[in-house]
Amino acid sequence: MSPLRIEVIALPNIKLHYNCKPWLWAAFLGSLVLLNTIDPAIAAKKATCSGSSLIEEIQAGDPDAFAAIMAESQKTENGDALLWRISKAGIPDSYLFGTVHMTDDRVTKLSKQVKEAISDAKVVALEVADTSPTAVSSALANAPSLMMFDDGRRLDLLVSPEHFSKVKDQLEAARLPSKFAQLFKPWVVSMVMAVSECERKRMEGGKPVLDMRLANLASAKSIPVVGLETVQSQLEAAASVPMEEQVAMLGLSLQFADRAEDLRETILQLYLARQLGALLPLQKALAKRYGIKDTEFAGFRSRMVDQRNRKMRTHALPLLAKGNVFIGVGALHLIGEDGLVALLRNAGYTLEPVE
Repeated sequence: MSPLRIEVIALPNIKLHYNCKPWLWAAFLGSLVLLNTIDPAIAAKKATCSGSSLIEEIQAGDPDAFAAIMAESQKTENGDALLWRISKAGIPDSYLFGTVHMTDDRVTKLSKQVKEAISDAKVVALEVADTSPTAVSSALANAPSLMMFDDGRRLDLLVSPEHFSKVKDQLEAARLPSKFAQLFKPWVVSMVMAVSECERKRMEGGKPVLDMRLANLASAKSIPVVGLETVQSQLEAAASVPMEEQVAMLGLSLQFADRAEDLRETILQLYLARQLGALLPLQKALAKRYGIKDTEFAGFRSRMVDQRNRKMRTHALPLLAKGNVFIGVGALHLIGEDGLVALLRNAGYTLEPVE
Protein backbone atom coordinates (compact mmCIF):
# COMPACT_ATOMS: atom_id res chain seq x y z
CA MET A 1 0.00 0.00 0.00
CA SER A 2 1.36 3.40 -0.91
CA PRO A 3 1.59 6.20 1.68
CA LEU A 4 -1.73 7.80 2.43
CA ARG A 5 -2.50 10.88 0.34
CA ILE A 6 -3.79 13.76 2.42
CA GLU A 7 -5.31 17.07 1.38
CA VAL A 8 -5.14 19.84 3.98
CA ILE A 9 -6.86 23.19 3.62
CA ALA A 10 -4.11 25.50 4.83
CA LEU A 11 -5.63 28.88 4.11
CA PRO A 12 -8.68 30.05 2.14
CA ASN A 13 -8.18 29.17 -1.53
CA ILE A 14 -4.86 27.44 -0.77
CA LYS A 15 -4.75 23.65 -0.80
CA LEU A 16 -1.62 21.93 0.43
CA HIS A 17 -1.06 18.34 -0.70
CA TYR A 18 1.50 16.09 0.93
CA ASN A 19 2.15 12.47 1.74
CA CYS A 20 1.27 11.36 5.24
CA LYS A 21 4.18 9.10 6.17
CA PRO A 22 3.78 6.34 8.78
CA TRP A 23 6.77 7.59 10.81
CA LEU A 24 5.23 11.07 11.02
CA TRP A 25 2.39 9.81 13.19
CA ALA A 26 4.51 7.34 15.09
CA ALA A 27 6.36 10.33 16.50
CA PHE A 28 3.26 12.00 17.87
CA LEU A 29 4.88 12.42 21.42
CA GLY A 30 4.58 10.95 23.35
CA SER A 31 2.87 9.05 22.57
CA LEU A 32 1.78 9.59 19.40
CA VAL A 33 -0.52 8.29 16.65
CA LEU A 34 0.73 5.13 14.98
CA LEU A 35 0.27 4.24 11.34
CA ASN A 36 1.04 0.98 9.65
CA THR A 37 0.37 1.83 6.03
CA ILE A 38 3.31 -0.07 4.58
CA ASP A 39 2.63 -3.52 3.13
CA PRO A 40 4.94 -6.03 4.92
CA ALA A 41 5.76 -7.47 1.49
CA ILE A 42 7.83 -4.38 0.68
CA ALA A 43 9.73 -4.36 3.98
CA ALA A 44 13.11 -4.81 2.36
CA LYS A 45 15.19 -2.14 4.05
CA LYS A 46 16.65 -3.05 7.43
CA ALA A 47 18.47 0.03 8.63
CA THR A 48 20.57 -0.31 11.76
CA CYS A 49 20.31 2.76 13.95
CA SER A 50 23.14 3.78 16.25
CA GLY A 51 23.77 6.62 18.63
CA SER A 52 25.48 7.60 21.87
CA SER A 53 23.78 8.18 25.20
CA LEU A 54 23.53 11.82 26.22
CA ILE A 55 23.21 10.66 29.83
CA GLU A 56 26.76 9.29 29.72
CA GLU A 57 27.92 12.52 28.08
CA ILE A 58 26.29 14.62 30.82
CA GLN A 59 27.74 12.37 33.51
CA ALA A 60 31.26 12.90 32.15
CA GLY A 61 30.98 16.60 31.34
CA ASP A 62 28.59 17.93 33.99
CA PRO A 63 28.49 15.68 37.08
CA ASP A 64 26.24 18.10 38.97
CA ALA A 65 23.61 18.05 36.23
CA PHE A 66 23.83 14.26 36.07
CA ALA A 67 23.37 14.00 39.84
CA ALA A 68 20.33 16.28 39.67
CA ILE A 69 18.75 14.17 36.90
CA MET A 70 19.28 10.93 38.81
CA ALA A 71 18.06 12.42 42.10
CA GLU A 72 14.82 13.59 40.52
CA SER A 73 14.47 10.26 38.75
CA GLN A 74 14.73 8.35 42.01
CA LYS A 75 12.09 10.58 43.62
CA THR A 76 9.63 9.99 40.78
CA GLU A 77 6.90 7.57 41.80
CA ASN A 78 6.47 4.32 39.84
CA GLY A 79 9.35 5.02 37.50
CA ASP A 80 11.19 1.72 37.82
CA ALA A 81 8.91 -0.82 36.10
CA LEU A 82 7.27 -1.28 32.70
CA LEU A 83 4.78 -4.09 33.37
CA TRP A 84 2.30 -3.83 36.24
CA ARG A 85 -0.28 -6.32 37.49
CA ILE A 86 -3.66 -4.73 38.23
CA SER A 87 -5.78 -6.56 40.78
CA LYS A 88 -8.96 -6.12 42.78
CA ALA A 89 -10.98 -8.60 44.81
CA GLY A 90 -13.51 -10.48 42.74
CA ILE A 91 -12.10 -9.34 39.37
CA PRO A 92 -9.61 -11.22 37.13
CA ASP A 93 -6.19 -9.60 36.99
CA SER A 94 -5.32 -7.12 34.26
CA TYR A 95 -1.98 -5.64 33.19
CA LEU A 96 -0.56 -2.18 32.43
CA PHE A 97 2.48 -1.93 30.15
CA GLY A 98 4.59 1.12 29.32
CA THR A 99 5.69 1.34 25.70
CA VAL A 100 8.17 3.42 23.72
CA HIS A 101 7.16 4.38 20.19
CA MET A 102 10.17 2.86 18.46
CA THR A 103 10.97 -0.03 16.11
CA ASP A 104 14.21 -1.05 17.82
CA ASP A 105 14.53 -4.83 18.21
CA ARG A 106 15.55 -4.34 21.83
CA VAL A 107 12.01 -3.22 22.65
CA THR A 108 9.88 -5.02 20.07
CA LYS A 109 11.23 -8.39 21.24
CA LEU A 110 8.68 -8.91 24.01
CA SER A 111 9.43 -10.69 27.26
CA LYS A 112 7.71 -13.91 28.26
CA GLN A 113 5.68 -12.05 30.91
CA VAL A 114 4.36 -9.50 28.42
CA LYS A 115 3.45 -12.18 25.87
CA GLU A 116 1.62 -14.20 28.51
CA ALA A 117 -0.24 -11.12 29.75
CA ILE A 118 -1.46 -10.42 26.21
CA SER A 119 -2.36 -14.05 25.54
CA ASP A 120 -4.50 -14.18 28.70
CA ALA A 121 -6.29 -10.92 27.89
CA LYS A 122 -9.82 -10.68 26.58
CA VAL A 123 -9.23 -7.10 25.46
CA VAL A 124 -6.08 -5.14 24.54
CA ALA A 125 -6.36 -1.38 25.07
CA LEU A 126 -3.83 0.92 23.39
CA GLU A 127 -3.63 4.69 23.11
CA VAL A 128 -5.29 4.53 19.69
CA ALA A 129 -6.97 1.45 18.26
CA ASP A 130 -7.95 2.49 14.75
CA THR A 131 -4.85 3.69 12.93
CA SER A 132 -6.13 2.78 9.49
CA PRO A 133 -5.59 5.25 6.63
CA THR A 134 -9.33 5.93 6.60
CA ALA A 135 -9.44 6.84 10.30
CA VAL A 136 -6.37 9.06 10.16
CA SER A 137 -7.50 10.72 6.92
CA SER A 138 -10.85 11.52 8.47
CA ALA A 139 -9.27 13.01 11.60
CA LEU A 140 -6.88 15.18 9.59
CA ALA A 141 -9.58 16.33 7.19
CA ASN A 142 -11.70 17.45 10.14
CA ALA A 143 -8.93 19.33 11.90
CA PRO A 144 -6.45 21.00 9.52
CA SER A 145 -6.31 24.11 11.71
CA LEU A 146 -4.75 22.04 14.49
CA MET A 147 -1.64 21.58 12.36
CA MET A 148 -1.59 24.63 10.13
CA PHE A 149 -1.92 28.35 10.81
CA ASP A 150 -5.11 29.80 9.36
CA ASP A 151 -5.36 33.01 11.37
CA GLY A 152 -2.64 35.15 9.84
CA ARG A 153 0.16 33.91 12.08
CA ARG A 154 3.25 32.40 10.43
CA LEU A 155 6.04 30.24 11.73
CA ASP A 156 8.70 32.39 10.07
CA LEU A 157 7.49 35.34 12.15
CA LEU A 158 7.55 33.34 15.41
CA VAL A 159 11.13 32.05 15.19
CA SER A 160 14.45 33.58 14.18
CA PRO A 161 15.56 33.51 10.51
CA GLU A 162 18.28 31.04 11.50
CA HIS A 163 15.79 28.71 13.13
CA PHE A 164 13.34 29.00 10.26
CA SER A 165 16.08 28.05 7.80
CA LYS A 166 16.75 24.95 9.89
CA VAL A 167 13.03 24.18 9.95
CA LYS A 168 12.96 24.12 6.16
CA ASP A 169 16.03 21.90 6.08
CA GLN A 170 14.39 19.45 8.49
CA LEU A 171 11.18 19.33 6.48
CA GLU A 172 13.12 18.69 3.29
CA ALA A 173 15.07 15.90 4.98
CA ALA A 174 11.74 14.36 5.98
CA ARG A 175 10.46 14.76 2.42
CA LEU A 176 7.78 17.24 3.41
CA PRO A 177 7.10 20.48 1.51
CA SER A 178 9.42 23.16 2.88
CA LYS A 179 7.83 25.80 0.65
CA PHE A 180 4.87 25.72 3.02
CA ALA A 181 7.05 25.72 6.16
CA GLN A 182 5.65 29.05 7.35
CA LEU A 183 2.19 27.47 7.69
CA PHE A 184 3.15 24.57 9.95
CA LYS A 185 2.53 25.04 13.65
CA PRO A 186 5.65 24.54 15.80
CA TRP A 187 4.44 21.30 17.42
CA VAL A 188 4.14 19.64 14.00
CA VAL A 189 7.76 20.41 13.11
CA SER A 190 8.93 19.21 16.54
CA MET A 191 7.00 15.99 15.95
CA VAL A 192 8.70 15.49 12.58
CA MET A 193 12.12 16.05 14.15
CA ALA A 194 11.41 13.59 16.97
CA VAL A 195 12.10 10.69 14.60
CA SER A 196 15.63 10.09 13.40
CA GLU A 197 16.27 9.39 9.73
CA CYS A 198 17.27 5.82 10.50
CA GLU A 199 14.14 5.14 12.53
CA ARG A 200 12.07 6.75 9.77
CA LYS A 201 13.55 4.38 7.19
CA ARG A 202 12.82 1.38 9.40
CA MET A 203 9.19 2.42 9.72
CA GLU A 204 8.85 3.07 6.02
CA GLY A 205 10.41 -0.33 5.43
CA GLY A 206 7.65 -2.01 7.39
CA LYS A 207 9.18 -2.28 10.87
CA PRO A 208 6.40 -1.87 13.45
CA VAL A 209 6.84 0.33 16.49
CA LEU A 210 6.31 -1.41 19.81
CA ASP A 211 2.67 -0.33 20.11
CA MET A 212 1.86 -1.73 16.68
CA ARG A 213 3.68 -4.93 17.61
CA LEU A 214 1.26 -5.31 20.53
CA ALA A 215 -1.72 -4.68 18.27
CA ASN A 216 -0.49 -7.21 15.72
CA LEU A 217 0.05 -9.84 18.41
CA ALA A 218 -3.46 -9.29 19.76
CA SER A 219 -5.00 -9.45 16.29
CA ALA A 220 -3.14 -12.69 15.55
CA LYS A 221 -4.82 -14.19 18.62
CA SER A 222 -8.23 -12.71 17.70
CA ILE A 223 -8.18 -10.49 20.79
CA PRO A 224 -10.16 -7.24 20.31
CA VAL A 225 -8.06 -4.05 20.30
CA VAL A 226 -9.66 -0.87 21.61
CA GLY A 227 -8.39 2.68 22.04
CA LEU A 228 -8.23 4.83 25.14
CA GLU A 229 -7.90 7.88 22.87
CA THR A 230 -8.57 8.83 19.27
CA VAL A 231 -6.41 10.39 16.57
CA GLN A 232 -8.55 13.52 16.89
CA SER A 233 -8.07 13.82 20.65
CA GLN A 234 -4.30 13.41 20.33
CA LEU A 235 -4.12 16.10 17.66
CA GLU A 236 -6.17 18.40 19.88
CA ALA A 237 -3.91 17.77 22.87
CA ALA A 238 -0.75 18.61 20.92
CA ALA A 239 -2.30 21.73 19.40
CA SER A 240 -3.50 22.93 22.80
CA VAL A 241 0.03 23.42 24.15
CA PRO A 242 0.50 27.20 24.51
CA MET A 243 2.12 28.72 21.43
CA GLU A 244 5.05 30.20 23.34
CA GLU A 245 5.83 26.72 24.66
CA GLN A 246 5.53 25.21 21.20
CA VAL A 247 8.08 27.74 19.96
CA ALA A 248 10.42 27.06 22.90
CA MET A 249 10.24 23.30 22.37
CA LEU A 250 10.87 23.72 18.65
CA GLY A 251 13.93 25.80 19.50
CA LEU A 252 15.23 23.01 21.73
CA SER A 253 14.55 20.42 19.03
CA LEU A 254 16.49 22.49 16.51
CA GLN A 255 19.49 22.70 18.85
CA PHE A 256 19.70 18.90 18.73
CA ALA A 257 18.71 18.49 15.09
CA ASP A 258 22.01 16.84 14.22
CA ARG A 259 21.86 14.51 17.22
CA ALA A 260 18.57 12.76 16.61
CA GLU A 261 20.22 9.34 16.81
CA ASP A 262 21.81 10.21 20.15
CA LEU A 263 18.47 11.41 21.53
CA ARG A 264 16.79 8.21 20.33
CA GLU A 265 19.48 6.04 21.93
CA THR A 266 19.30 8.02 25.18
CA ILE A 267 15.55 7.55 25.53
CA LEU A 268 15.89 3.90 24.59
CA GLN A 269 18.57 3.21 27.18
CA LEU A 270 16.60 4.92 29.94
CA TYR A 271 13.58 2.86 28.94
CA LEU A 272 15.49 -0.43 28.95
CA ALA A 273 17.12 0.44 32.30
CA ARG A 274 13.70 1.17 33.82
CA GLN A 275 14.80 4.73 34.61
CA LEU A 276 11.60 6.32 33.37
CA GLY A 277 11.74 9.03 35.99
CA ALA A 278 14.83 10.49 34.30
CA LEU A 279 13.02 11.36 31.06
CA LEU A 280 11.60 14.73 32.08
CA PRO A 281 14.62 15.78 34.22
CA LEU A 282 16.82 15.07 31.19
CA GLN A 283 14.61 17.32 29.07
CA LYS A 284 14.98 20.08 31.65
CA ALA A 285 18.76 19.67 31.78
CA LEU A 286 19.09 19.87 28.01
CA ALA A 287 16.81 22.91 27.89
CA LYS A 288 18.85 24.64 30.58
CA ARG A 289 21.92 24.44 28.35
CA TYR A 290 20.17 26.78 25.92
CA GLY A 291 18.57 29.14 28.40
CA ILE A 292 15.09 27.58 28.23
CA LYS A 293 13.36 27.62 31.60
CA ASP A 294 11.61 24.58 33.04
CA THR A 295 8.41 26.61 33.35
CA GLU A 296 8.24 26.74 29.56
CA PHE A 297 7.34 23.03 29.56
CA ALA A 298 4.50 23.27 32.08
CA GLY A 299 1.81 23.40 29.41
CA PHE A 300 3.30 20.43 27.58
CA ARG A 301 3.28 18.28 30.72
CA SER A 302 -0.25 19.40 31.58
CA ARG A 303 -1.82 18.92 28.12
CA MET A 304 0.22 16.06 26.73
CA VAL A 305 0.76 14.00 29.87
CA ASP A 306 -1.36 14.80 32.94
CA GLN A 307 -4.66 15.60 31.22
CA ARG A 308 -4.34 12.66 28.88
CA ASN A 309 -3.56 10.39 31.83
CA ARG A 310 -6.85 11.29 33.47
CA LYS A 311 -8.80 10.73 30.27
CA MET A 312 -7.13 7.37 29.69
CA ARG A 313 -7.89 6.40 33.30
CA THR A 314 -11.55 7.27 32.77
CA HIS A 315 -11.77 5.15 29.61
CA ALA A 316 -9.84 2.27 31.19
CA LEU A 317 -12.00 1.88 34.31
CA PRO A 318 -15.03 0.24 32.61
CA LEU A 319 -12.68 -2.26 30.97
CA LEU A 320 -10.85 -3.01 34.21
CA ALA A 321 -14.14 -3.62 36.00
CA LYS A 322 -14.52 -6.75 33.84
CA GLY A 323 -10.89 -7.86 34.22
CA ASN A 324 -8.52 -9.63 31.82
CA VAL A 325 -7.42 -6.39 30.12
CA PHE A 326 -3.96 -5.64 28.75
CA ILE A 327 -3.30 -1.89 28.59
CA GLY A 328 -0.33 -0.57 26.62
CA VAL A 329 0.46 3.16 26.60
CA GLY A 330 3.56 5.33 26.38
CA ALA A 331 5.77 4.77 29.44
CA LEU A 332 5.72 8.45 30.36
CA HIS A 333 2.02 8.05 31.16
CA LEU A 334 2.75 5.52 33.93
CA ILE A 335 5.00 7.54 36.19
CA GLY A 336 4.62 10.22 38.86
CA GLU A 337 1.84 11.16 41.24
CA ASP A 338 -0.43 11.94 38.28
CA GLY A 339 0.55 8.85 36.28
CA LEU A 340 -1.75 5.96 35.44
CA VAL A 341 -0.28 3.70 38.11
CA ALA A 342 -1.14 6.23 40.83
CA LEU A 343 -4.51 7.12 39.28
CA LEU A 344 -5.62 3.48 39.12
CA ARG A 345 -4.51 2.90 42.70
CA ASN A 346 -6.60 5.89 43.71
CA ALA A 347 -9.51 4.25 41.89
CA GLY A 348 -9.31 1.24 44.22
CA TYR A 349 -7.00 -1.13 42.34
CA THR A 350 -3.78 -2.72 43.57
CA LEU A 351 -0.87 -2.30 41.15
CA GLU A 352 2.27 -4.36 41.60
CA PRO A 353 5.41 -4.23 39.42
CA VAL A 354 6.09 -7.38 37.41
CA GLU A 355 9.12 -6.29 35.40
